Amino acid sequence: MNKKKIINDPVYGFINIPSEIVFDLISHPYFQRLRYIKQLGMTHLVYPGALHTRFHHALGAMHLMSLAIEVLRSKGHEITAEEEEAATIAILLHDIGHGPFSHALEHTLVNGIKHEDISLLMMERLNVEFGGRLALAIKIFKGDYAKTFLPQLVSSQLDLDRMDYLNRDSFFTGVSEGVISFDRIIKMFNVLDNQLVIEEKGIYSIEKFLIARRLMYWQVYLHKAVIAGEMLLVKILERAKYLATNGEMLFATPALQHFLKNDITEPEFFSSDEHLLQFSKLDDQDIFASVKVWVEHSDRILSALCGMLTQRNLYKVEISNDVPDAARVEQLRVKTAAFLNVSETEVCYFVFTDMIRNRAYNAGSGNINILLKNNTIIDIAKASDLSNLESLDRTVKKHILCYPRIN
Repeated sequence: MNKKKIINDPVYGFINIPSEIVFDLISHPYFQRLRYIKQLGMTHLVYPGALHTRFHHALGAMHLMSLAIEVLRSKGHEITAEEEEAATIAILLHDIGHGPFSHALEHTLVNGIKHEDISLLMMERLNVEFGGRLALAIKIFKGDYAKTFLPQLVSSQLDLDRMDYLNRDSFFTGVSEGVISFDRIIKMFNVLDNQLVIEEKGIYSIEKFLIARRLMYWQVYLHKAVIAGEMLLVKILERAKYLATNGEMLFATPALQHFLKNDITEPEFFSSDEHLLQFSKLDDQDIFASVKVWVEHSDRILSALCGMLTQRNLYKVEISNDVPDAARVEQLRVKTAAFLNVSETEVCYFVFTDMIRNRAYNAGSGNINILLKNNTIIDIAKASDLSNLESLDRTVKKHILCYPRIN
C-alpha cells in the first residue's frame, strides 16, 4: 500500500505525508478522534466559519515542520533523517490529548488535568504499540533533547503550533488581523549554540506575529460571546456531573458517562488504563448529543442551561479591569433567582464572576532571540523599535461578570 499520500489543505495547498510511520499514526484511532474535536470550541457561535478541527491543525503544524527543517538544513545545520522523523511525529501528536470543546473539559470532567500530560501519556502508549519507534519523538516533545532547537520548534514562544493556529484560525474566522507571514518567519530561522534564533532581517515579521497573537486573543479567543458559550458549557457539565454523582440517571455515551459518574483525580487518571481508554473515545459529538437530550431533562437547571446553549441565548458578559461591584452582583443574583425560580445556592449557575488572562509574549520563558549581523543575540522586546512590544510581556488580567439575558 502506498502510504506517501498528499493532502489538500485549504491554508497551505498540497501537503505531504512524509513516511509510512506518520501515515500509520494519522490512521490510528487516537489521531482520527481529532477530526471530531473543533479547534476553536465555541468560537463558531460568533464566527460561523470556525468549524475547523484539531485534525486540520495537527497536519498543518506537521507541514510547517517540514518547511522549517528544510530551511535549517540549507543553512548548514545537521538534522538526521531520524531527528526529522521524530520532530515531525512530535509536532503531529502535540495536541493528541486534547479534550472536546477546547479547554472546557479541563475545568469540569477531568479535574484540571492538562491536555499536554494526556498527549504525553498517549504518545507513550503509541510508542509501545509501534515497538519503541516514538522514543526520540517523546524526548523532543518533553524538551529533553540536546539539539534544543528541535524541541523549540514544537513548543516555545515561536513554535510551529502557534504559527499554524494563528494562520489557520484567522483563515477560518475571516479575522485578517491574525494573518502572519509564516513563510517569511520560517525562512528567517537559524540556529546558534543549539538554540533557535531569528535572523535580524525577520524582526518585523516577528513583531507582526506577536501583535497578531494579541489581537486574535481579544478579537477571537476571548471574544465576549465565545466566553459566554464556553462558560455556559462549563456550567452545563458542572451541573450534569453534580447530578450524576448524586445518583441521577443522565443520557450520555459510555465515554461521557464514565467522566460524569467518576470524580477522577490526576494520579488516578494516570494510574489506570480505563480512564485513558474512555477519554480516547470522547469528542465534541458525545458532549453536544447529550446537551440536546438534556434540554428535556426534569432537572430545571440543567434543562435551562442546555436550552440557552442550543438556542444561542448566551450569558451577557461584561469585561472590566476592575472587580465587579459586589452589590450589583448580589442584585443580579436576587433578580435572576426570582425570575428563574431557583434557590440562592442554585443561582451560581446563572450569575457568576471569573477572570480572563492574555499574555502575548513571556520574555522570561524561552525568549524569541534575534540574531544580529555581528553574531550576537538579543531578545525581540529589546531589539524592536516598537514601543508597545515590551508591553506585550505582561499578563493582562480582566474580570468578567456573566448573567442571563432576562427582562
